[in-house]
Amino acid sequence: MDHSDRIADLVESLTRAEKLALVHGAPDPDGTATGYLPGVDRVGVPELKLADGPLGVRTPGQAATAFPASIALAATFDDELARRQGAAIGREANARGQDVLLGPGLNLIRVPHCGRNFEYFSEDPVLTGAFAGAVVEGVQSEDVVATPKHFVANNQETKRTRVSADVSERALRECYLPGFRAAVDAGAGAMMTAYNRVNGTHVSDHHRLLTEILKDEWEFEGFVMSDWFGTETTVGAANAGLDLEMPGITSEEMMESFDMPDLELSDIDFGNADALPTPETAGTRMFAEPLDEAIDAGEVPEARLDDMVARILGQMERFGVLDDERNEGEIDTPEHRKIAEAVATRGTVLLENDGVLPLDDHADVAVVGPAANVAMLGGGGSSEMTAFDETPTVDGIRERSRGTVTYAQGVPEIEIPSFFDDIFGDDEEDGDGEPGDVAIDDAVEAARTADVAVVVVQDATTEAEDRDDLRLPGDQDDLVEAVAAANDRTVVVVQSSGPVELPWRDDVAAVVESWYPGQADGDAVASVLYGDADAGGRLPVTFAPESAYPATEPHQYPGVDDEVRYDEGVFVGYRHFDDTDAEPTYPFGHGLSYAEFDYRDVEMVDDETVRVTVENTSARDGREVVQAYVRPPRVADVDRPLREFAGHTAVEIPAGESVTVDVTLDDLAFRRYDESDGWTVDPGAYGVEVGRSSRDVRVETGVSR
Repeated sequence: MDHSDRIADLVESLTRAEKLALVHGAPDPDGTATGYLPGVDRVGVPELKLADGPLGVRTPGQAATAFPASIALAATFDDELARRQGAAIGREANARGQDVLLGPGLNLIRVPHCGRNFEYFSEDPVLTGAFAGAVVEGVQSEDVVATPKHFVANNQETKRTRVSADVSERALRECYLPGFRAAVDAGAGAMMTAYNRVNGTHVSDHHRLLTEILKDEWEFEGFVMSDWFGTETTVGAANAGLDLEMPGITSEEMMESFDMPDLELSDIDFGNADALPTPETAGTRMFAEPLDEAIDAGEVPEARLDDMVARILGQMERFGVLDDERNEGEIDTPEHRKIAEAVATRGTVLLENDGVLPLDDHADVAVVGPAANVAMLGGGGSSEMTAFDETPTVDGIRERSRGTVTYAQGVPEIEIPSFFDDIFGDDEEDGDGEPGDVAIDDAVEAARTADVAVVVVQDATTEAEDRDDLRLPGDQDDLVEAVAAANDRTVVVVQSSGPVELPWRDDVAAVVESWYPGQADGDAVASVLYGDADAGGRLPVTFAPESAYPATEPHQYPGVDDEVRYDEGVFVGYRHFDDTDAEPTYPFGHGLSYAEFDYRDVEMVDDETVRVTVENTSARDGREVVQAYVRPPRVADVDRPLREFAGHTAVEIPAGESVTVDVTLDDLAFRRYDESDGWTVDPGAYGVEVGRSSRDVRVETGVSR
């Protein structure tokens, strides 16, 4: 790796002790950073601060713009909007004095139960890669280091600190690594390792992943950090390619950093120790005294320490930290609020509509459900946000409606689990599930007397814990069924981390998926319900019954004897449903529109570009997401997906007009990884399908390779 002369000279001028201080974290004296490096005053190396993401800049005790969850961002199928959100988060990081953002999350949605799916983009590697690159570019355009995570195969929270993902090289290359490769190609300055093991070795100790693939093959020039308390060894991690141990502090220092110096470790409820990394389950200061001793013993070359330091200082120089050239930044600006609302609006997916939507301005509306009365900012864990201002769904509808809006809670509140509340306790009342005066009968009566009933339902997810099943928690299904029986114009707004089962979907007039829409919840939902914006979101993940997903056997998920076998190989998400002819509830890419579109005149412009004309045949303007899929030729003794998502373009089309759209086809859709020969493109004819989802192909063409 080539370093600037400045960095080489700086590393040479540092003492061993000063170098060691730069490769493990320390307590932040200001208490605002998730991670902190103190710098070296003697040679002018400033401090480095790292803040949680990716739903916004999370700094303890401070508010920031609460952007929609990453899965909602991906549902926009709008790369440029993702860049804008990334840049806005970068500006807010600067305003909070933070140099590194711990995001975006790039793990593939392998199982729908994963408690952190809301932090990730998609079940598809090409779509994940597109948003990985866009967000990284956006964040780093403001001179803030982006940190893609969690490298790699961290696809569940159950036993995440010790479970081993037994996964083939082909599945790694075709499914789980491409998003991270896209982030590296976009210039990511840092990378965070996963807690789990891959094929028996913890990622923080995995030389093949960290050095052979990430640094050597991909030419990654940034630094690799562990997840918090995720450094398992000293010699193994250092020689594998880990550059920075985080947080690198003792349990006592951790308590002080949380401003809880009198709290004893024994007082903390760490819950499931298999999922919550602590100083009891992983080492601390592995890269302090133990690394010093390992270098003296010849177990770790001193050149490896120099490389760690050079990588960190190289990114500090690259992003202006060394020269104190940090952008001033800005937070909670009107522009940032508009971006948050635009993402929440465009990411909202219309799953079903029997004609009840868009709502009439003057309709009397009954809004029902505890989820309607609070803005859904996200799940629990390190991405939890505090917003300056937020709009619950019912408030957004009240503001937009010209009719009468009534509200009935209907069922007890759904408690949102919190990673931090589980550890430190929570004295606040978050809704304990006690019925009190809440009754479904009140919701039914409100619905019966209204023109339209809008029921808002939610799931409840958090870091460090997977969902037990895909049912809505509490009595929400009963609530929907009761309201639908009372009003045949019932609309259900689903606010979820990913797929949920919808047993009542045939009994309601419309179903809308708004994910975790962030602070603009009510404004975005109202905009879509009333048709101020077209329902332009598309599903970045397949919705299906729980039993229909690929990893349904215990050895596939949640694992047996601390091992999860990825026996499904590359047949994840829609690929599995195509391969088995199983019928999804809603396929990957699905999303209805208030406009109608015809496709025609499809042709290949060149080997990697398909062109198609799309006409808006309706009387209203609309937003269409043009999706392209590649069907590979059949090759003997090789199992390949029936089709692979290859690219997309989102376009606004005025009523009655046509546009010609070019979609670039990602090379990953043509290639397969052979464990003997490496990347291979089988010669033959490849079908190119263009349409509205993986199951709604409108026109077809082809190309030979």
